[in-house]
Amino acid sequence: MPYEEDQPNEKTYAIIPKPRGNRAQRMSYVLLALCAFILYLIEQNFSHILRCLIVHFTALQAGSLLKGICNFAEEMDHVTSRYHGSYGRALSACLDLRRHALCFVFLCGVAYFLCLEETGLPVYLNLTLMSLCQLLSIIFGIQHPSAAEISEIHEQNNCNVAQGLAWSYYIGYLKVILPSLKDLISDFNRSHGELLTCKKTWKLHILIPLSCDVYDDLQKVDSHIQFINNLPELRVDRAGVKQRSYKNSVYGILGEDQKMNYCVLEYATPLKSLYAMSQDENAGFSSQDRLEQAKLFCRTLEEILQKSKECSDCYRLIVYDDSENNDTHCLSKALLGHIRQQHQEEYNVHERLQGCIESENLPSNGTQLLLSGSDQPQPLHSF
Repeated sequence: MPYEEDQPNEKTYAIIPKPRGNRAQRMSYVLLALCAFILYLIEQNFSHILRCLIVHFTALQAGSLLKGICNFAEEMDHVTSRYHGSYGRALSACLDLRRHALCFVFLCGVAYFLCLEETGLPVYLNLTLMSLCQLLSIIFGIQHPSAAEISEIHEQNNCNVAQGLAWSYYIGYLKVILPSLKDLISDFNRSHGELLTCKKTWKLHILIPLSCDVYDDLQKVDSHIQFINNLPELRVDRAGVKQRSYKNSVYGILGEDQKMNYCVLEYATPLKSLYAMSQDENAGFSSQDRLEQAKLFCRTLEEILQKSKECSDCYRLIVYDDSENNDTHCLSKALLGHIRQQHQEEYNVHERLQGCIESENLPSNGTQLLLSGSDQPQPLHSF
């Protein structure tokens, strides 16, 4: 089921960031066309514009080359530990020699023939001045990537803390328990009077508070949430541990109508790590970092689970912002919204199936069938 369609509260998921697109690339094309249009309007000599363009482009390539050399000076001290003793790998990590060096040499050659006669300076002096400007920009940090660029690089390469936690949570836990969850719920129902009547709710409801404040006892968070019992244990040989035990808990959610609704419920455990990191000075992890990582954890986990065939239709992520909510029953209300939506989905499916069955059973000549409301056989009446 699509991520947005499976959630009852669209406002909640408006705060979860989507993956970055290619609008920056498209914007560069727009600005390129704008620059070309300006050059066309000023009606300058084409050869003169070309010379200036080559000079500026050469300066940019000189900056990239010099920045790579500066980075290589640092990486030389880590060749053994990071690059297995290969200076070639260290150099390749700092700059692309085929792209930067060859392009730079070519542009320098062209710039020499086109621009030397205008500046009146030797080519080595022109290059020295270009390098001086670029080195000053490096020293003053002008060429450092922006926070948005760093964030995009980390997200694209799964380098964020939240992405690692999401993958670990999926591989080490969800992928193990979710394929067997519905069978365990079925066994639980047989021994507990069919508490979980709606099969649409036969999922693991995973709580994701954006504050990452995870409690061990849900009843202390909201008195309308009551522990009922544990599902039967799942035992799996895992990482050298024979018959490792996995357990999930069933909770009852008390509604305003005093009716109890039941579901399998737990927090996303990795959020405890994010919260602990924000409390540890050595981690250098602020509360704002924690919030951003919590949002990214939610998005990454959903993307992983959507692509997992083993976990399909076995989970439901419940994301909520509990940082500024003073309602002591906000969690139970959020849960009831999810549970009721799932009940409605099952009712709609049942209603559609009933409609299909009735239409298939209708006689083709349009004769109306009179169906008795009683399950007992009725006598035939003569007319």
